[in-house]
Amino acid sequence: MEFPNELAKKIFEISGQNVYSCMQCGKCSAGCPNVDFMDVTPNQVIHMIQVGDENVLHVKTPWVCANCLTCTIRCPRDVDLAAIMEAIRHLSSLRAGIYRIDLNKVGKEGFPQIVLVAVARKYTL
Repeated sequence: MEFPNELAKKIFEISGQNVYSCMQCGKCSAGCPNVDFMDVTPNQVIHMIQVGDENVLHVKTPWVCANCLTCTIRCPRDVDLAAIMEAIRHLSSLRAGIYRIDLNKVGKEGFPQIVLVAVARKYTL
């Protein structure tokens, strides 16, 4: 599969999701329970990847995503945005061994409790 930019290609390799399937309807952002805590909305994350904007690797949004799958369920094009968020986390910091969310600071930073639960499930034994 051909991609116009390297970022979209990397996201596809990790998540198996083609970001160019997204038609920017905004249903993912409208249904997200954590959108108020994000610096960019989920559909803006997709757009950043579509245009090859590497700043998407430095936004807070993928770390606030609780992988509740509301966005994935609402998507009329069957784009698994939760898998894309996971791919962004891997590309940005996990490969470098840096964790953006410290479980001891979650309450102080104003993240919703569901984020704490999602992170604890992923990163605890």
